[in-house]
Amino acid sequence: MTPRGIGLALGPLAFALTALTAPPAGMGDGAWLVAGLTAWMAAWWMTEAMPLAVTAMLPFVILPLAGVSDAETTAGTYYSPILFLLLGGAFIALAIERTGLHRRLSLAILRAVGAGGGPVRLLIAFMLSTALLSMFISNTSTALIMMPMALAVLEGGGSVIEGDTPPQDGIAGALPMGIAFAASIGGLGTIVGSPTNAIAVGLLDKLAGVRITFAEWSLYGIPLVLLSVPLAAFIVARVQRVAAHPFDVAAARAAIDGNAVWTNPEKRLVPVALVTFIAWVTQPLVAPLLPPGSWTDGTIAVIAALALFLLPDGTGRPLLVWREAERAPWSVIFMFGGGLALAGGMSASGLAKWIGTALLPLEAWPLLLVALAVTVLVIVITEFASNVATATGIIPVVASLVVALGADPVLLALPAALASSWGFMLPAGTGPNAIAWATGRIRIGAMVTAGALLDVAGAVLIVGVVWLIATLV
Repeated sequence: MTPRGIGLALGPLAFALTALTAPPAGMGDGAWLVAGLTAWMAAWWMTEAMPLAVTAMLPFVILPLAGVSDAETTAGTYYSPILFLLLGGAFIALAIERTGLHRRLSLAILRAVGAGGGPVRLLIAFMLSTALLSMFISNTSTALIMMPMALAVLEGGGSVIEGDTPPQDGIAGALPMGIAFAASIGGLGTIVGSPTNAIAVGLLDKLAGVRITFAEWSLYGIPLVLLSVPLAAFIVARVQRVAAHPFDVAAARAAIDGNAVWTNPEKRLVPVALVTFIAWVTQPLVAPLLPPGSWTDGTIAVIAALALFLLPDGTGRPLLVWREAERAPWSVIFMFGGGLALAGGMSASGLAKWIGTALLPLEAWPLLLVALAVTVLVIVITEFASNVATATGIIPVVASLVVALGADPVLLALPAALASSWGFMLPAGTGPNAIAWATGRIRIGAMVTAGALLDVAGAVLIVGVVWLIATLV
């Protein structure tokens, strides 16, 4: 039986078990049924037995029938202001892709960072460019943008396909792998960099009352990206033995160098994107000057989205039209709502409180050790399940632990949220990894080795960066 088939059967069976058996000591009947619903949704999400958005509908059916909340209340739990941040960020990303601004940014960084040196420097230039783009558009979209450029560079430098097998040694395998890793790492820099980030923030707000703003997330995420990209580049370069394989870097640079003039859409989009970013960063300073709760990251994102539909791009049309906006990740947004509804059910039924009580023995551990153990657990899970599914399934447990221990949520929950996107070992683990693998230039052993090393280093790096910055702040 395939993993999908196993998940398809296992989910309903887990729920049936809770429906037919008595709950553990101290747990109410409603909480026990929500535990079964959680196992059901986790099984379907992690094996993708059903479309992710379809699985997200289960709470609307199960929670009212279990007596946890009525249909109207359950429907309300599908909403969070973070949804508007996620949607507005997606619209900005679509406008960047539509105007071609992303390619100009990439080329500018590549020319600035890769103006000299050998293949290792070229690898770092590509990875930095990828990480920067991935802070604002989806990891998978970033990989799709950067991969053709990388292949053009490889061909320009003489790394051509001979026969049926593309070259896989040296920079030929390092560049696709580096781009895949950097796309996932860069998505950690901002809340809008990956849907996983927004999901984690929304769940922490719902379950633990912890509100993390765009600026607060970036305060931890951007330093983590700046440290992680060089580390990943070093690991990939060593595993691929880049320095031992000659490569014509000058010819490669010439293959991507372009002098196209700026278009009107590009010129008009830059101020919108820049003002939006400044507004997100300064939100904590501006919000106290306005009515309470009126100036949020989501509000800023919606204002930016409205501007995209209103401002002309100089060619007789707006910067963004609805036909293009329909490509926004609606299924992820709906799945996000399903995760929020499940989290609401966990709180209303008392399951979240029961989990927190069950985890109280961990208070005897040093909090740093707890944070490291949780981070390692999340990284292991996300290697075998989608990042979004991991965040949706594990963050409620972490939120319960935060409440039970009375710990600073930043020190425990934020490392777990960041770790939800830290999976690099397997081709199917992330969209960027799958795109890199599809080039045929990566050996599975090399990806597993480099990914495992980065996973181990990442657990320490994530916790270390969060704790150091939290201490300084």
